[in-house]
Amino acid sequence: MSIANYMGLCLTHPAKGYYRKADPLGAGGDFVTAPEISQMFGELIGFFFVNLWQQMDEPKAFTLLELGPGRGTLMADMLRVACRATGFRDALDLRLFETNPELIAQQNARLEAYDPKWIDSFEKVGDGPLLVVANEFFDALPIRQFVRGKDGWHERMVGLREGKRAFGLSPTPIPASAMPEAVQSAGEGEVLEVGIAGGEVMNRLSTQVARLGGAILAIDYGYGRTQTGETLQAVRRHKYADPLEAPGEADISAHVDFEALATVARRAGLAVQPLANQGAFLKSLGIGERAKMLSAANPGSARDIAAAQERLTGGDAMGELFKVLCAASPGLQPQGFAP
Repeated sequence: MSIANYMGLCLTHPAKGYYRKADPLGAGGDFVTAPEISQMFGELIGFFFVNLWQQMDEPKAFTLLELGPGRGTLMADMLRVACRATGFRDALDLRLFETNPELIAQQNARLEAYDPKWIDSFEKVGDGPLLVVANEFFDALPIRQFVRGKDGWHERMVGLREGKRAFGLSPTPIPASAMPEAVQSAGEGEVLEVGIAGGEVMNRLSTQVARLGGAILAIDYGYGRTQTGETLQAVRRHKYADPLEAPGEADISAHVDFEALATVARRAGLAVQPLANQGAFLKSLGIGERAKMLSAANPGSARDIAAAQERLTGGDAMGELFKVLCAASPGLQPQGFAP
């Protein structure tokens, strides 16, 4: 089977899929996301969306959709800030795209006051403009891998070798002309990862935003230009693992090709901001000032607050590896991006 099919089964199988079972987040899980590191992350994202809502002349009805909301921490922090703006709470239609029953329960506990609705299709949004936030969502969507050979590209597959799961190559070559222009000069053995599922999701969302008005904010680890490179990885109990070793027991992901996502959004008619590093984005939104305010109010936690700020923005931490993509209705001016 293709790597995309393998990833899909490992992560979303109805009974044994990784994201259909226990809570994977936090110290007792397999990984930690930015909202779990500090409330500052969600608060600044909340400010970001309030600013867009105000630019849209404060519509009386709009949908705020989060993809893969985790424990609901990001949205809770966002709305704690955003709902201070007069009229925002009354206009809000909160939608959450989630499949994990345990996480849905936690999301409901944190967000019940905002009357959330869970959806299983990107077409199931309400009336009015659509604002979308996706933090560490696109990296978990299935990818396909292609390896450059002497006679063209060959898709990497997952199969059995001597009774054990192993990677192999399809014998059918794909001509180089069928691959993106950016990899035409790739050498033998180089790997191209293609996020077809991510492109489909971005297309559906962009089509909706183009029709309704609004914006999409995607934050993830990845690269700004389509390129070769093998990034498929598995994480289990905060350590890297073999993606083939324990299907359904580890988080499997790959770096996001943000150029490919941006191209899809532009084709749908959206304006795409220059890709930003997470560190620069958060600094532009005022994380430094927010950290000072929190430290002044909680002097005993000042060291922890500074450590969280560094983890979110530092070049050796999440600051440069994680990127921020915003695709919005033409005319909007999303905050946090270089002109």
